[in-house]
Amino acid sequence: MNNAILSNVYNHYLTTYAPKSTTQYDTHKKSELRSIYNSIVKLNKESPWYLDTKNPATQKYAVSLKENARLLHNTIASLGGLEEEQSLAQKAAYSSQPDSVEALYVGSPNNEENASPSFEITVNALATSQENMGSYLPDAPVSLAPDTYSFDIAINDLNYEFQFNINAGDTNKDVQERLVRLINNADIGIKARLDAGNSRSSIRLTSTATGLPEGKNNIFDISDDHTSKTSGVVDYLGLDFVSRQPGNSSFLLNGEERSTASNTFTLGKMFEVELKAVTPEDSPAVIGLKTDVESLTDNINTLIGGYNTFVNAANAYKDTQSLSNRLSKEMGSIAFRYTNDLEGMGIRLQSDNTISIDETLLHEAASGPQGINSYQALKSFAHALVQKTSQVSLDPMNYVNRIMVAYKNPGRNFASPYTTSAYSGMMFNSYC
Repeated sequence: MNNAILSNVYNHYLTTYAPKSTTQYDTHKKSELRSIYNSIVKLNKESPWYLDTKNPATQKYAVSLKENARLLHNTIASLGGLEEEQSLAQKAAYSSQPDSVEALYVGSPNNEENASPSFEITVNALATSQENMGSYLPDAPVSLAPDTYSFDIAINDLNYEFQFNINAGDTNKDVQERLVRLINNADIGIKARLDAGNSRSSIRLTSTATGLPEGKNNIFDISDDHTSKTSGVVDYLGLDFVSRQPGNSSFLLNGEERSTASNTFTLGKMFEVELKAVTPEDSPAVIGLKTDVESLTDNINTLIGGYNTFVNAANAYKDTQSLSNRLSKEMGSIAFRYTNDLEGMGIRLQSDNTISIDETLLHEAASGPQGINSYQALKSFAHALVQKTSQVSLDPMNYVNRIMVAYKNPGRNFASPYTTSAYSGMMFNSYC
């Protein structure tokens, strides 16, 4: 399997299955990986043999269950950790101007508030990406002779050569659409799109990165001066015209001038800050830590939101995957165990196994004399969800209708840790 096919598989996985990008909670210690491996071995050692699942919709469903379980697991981990006593203890950040500066607390839950000072940020300019705007050409036959053409893109100290054919009868728009697909499928850090209107069209190329690379004027350069195939397409399509130069952000941090290549950065290992817009003149954005009550209610909303997202993902398959309804009911059963304690906080289980929140009752309960100490039921609920997501991640096929081949001979089986490689096969199946 060549690199192009591997790239296509990876992109297919990200766009089809992965609901969110990887986070710090997707990294694991050797002991954690060993524990997962041992769990897989134990799970598969005595499990029956089933026929492989061939239906593409069922394969997508199974892998999606794993990914949504990972998302809920990471959501709970972000609220203070996976240990029951640490759950919901994560502090939350605030920004006085969230439309201009967004802040996320990424420090330890054990940090004292007086150890986390507030910051004032005045945004003067955002970091910008590079944009190349090609020539607007009429939707008419291409003027270049039929041949195999190529051009080079230099980005991140790497050079990529793109080859394509121009055939007799191709129009300018045909060629432009072909190049847009070619560049996007390569996934080299440049997004291509076709701008069309009034019977004319142009290729717009935008870097995914922002800021000026050290010692350079551009993030990427396009040329066909020394390419291996026929040249001329860069000049014809105007691909090398830089319509917007990349630039670094410019802002004041507590009155001191600062600049970054990205609009997202970390302050004092406590806040992850994203610059989103220029702040009004003489009106800096203030970021800091929310009160314990606000942090607690934010964490509870995040927990319930993650739970609802998982249940809704299972409910979305109830018409095509009969056992998805069983997963939804199992999640509802977990929530039902804590109903008596949670209803007093304004947290109620719904008929579709999702959970609703009465914000007024929740804030009143969080502001009570017991505060977070009275939230043991929620901590236990979160811990039960962690255990459930681990089970679903290990064996999502438990919620798929399968044909059983045979039971194994009890007590006389070899360990079978490779059964879960079927999930990799589900992702690669369309490409091999």
